[in-house]
Amino acid sequence: MSTTRRPGRLAKWRHTPPDTSDPDTPEPGAPEPHAPGMRGATRVLFERELSLTWGGGGGPLLACGFFACLTAILPLAAGGDLKTLSPVAAGVAWLALALASLLSLERLFERDLEDGGLDLLATGHLPLESVFVIKAFSQWLATGLPLALTAPVAALALGLPIHLAPLTALAALIGGLGFAFTGALGAALALGAKRGGLLIAVVVLPLFIPPVVFGSGALDRAAAGLSPLPALALLAAYALFAAVISPFAGAAAIRNAQG
Repeated sequence: MSTTRRPGRLAKWRHTPPDTSDPDTPEPGAPEPHAPGMRGATRVLFERELSLTWGGGGGPLLACGFFACLTAILPLAAGGDLKTLSPVAAGVAWLALALASLLSLERLFERDLEDGGLDLLATGHLPLESVFVIKAFSQWLATGLPLALTAPVAALALGLPIHLAPLTALAALIGGLGFAFTGALGAALALGAKRGGLLIAVVVLPLFIPPVVFGSGALDRAAAGLSPLPALALLAAYALFAAVISPFAGAAAIRNAQG
């Protein structure tokens, strides 16, 4: 009589490998997660700044609405005579453009200082100079570009000839870049102050005088039949100078505010 030995429960358990997989442990052969490099960090920060600038506080609608209101006050106060408005149309349009560029500067660095995001940016992959450039460029795209598109309409409402509308948009686009970098520098210098908005205006408005003079001068020369290229060249030189110098001064001001 032959006897067949059945495997017991212990034998079955021995042949079944235990499940020792940890849900937090990556599977064999799976790529390990790694931190994004400089290119990835630049893209993430750029998208973040654009979303915050466009979505926070009304985005560019607030600046464009303020710009339109300022250019509408003068005709109501001085009358609708084009002979009175035309000589000052370029200067008033550029003054309104400079004031509208100040509206969203206060929260450019302040919100990151309040929630600790500025400390993370300071210890991240990007140097503070690059962070400054990204924030200023995002400010220009979100505010300066819509204001440049609104500037010809406001200038025409003040009595500027219609054939100067493209030149007005081009000059406002170049000047807006200078406004963005200079304004970002003022926001960095006022970082941590109790009345940061007032301090930004005090610091930045004197620095806005050259682009206002060059921009309105280009429109005045074109209206008089002269070439606006010399004034546009000076305006572009100002924007280039601000884009080169402001990141280093702004980064130093941020480090000083962080202590």
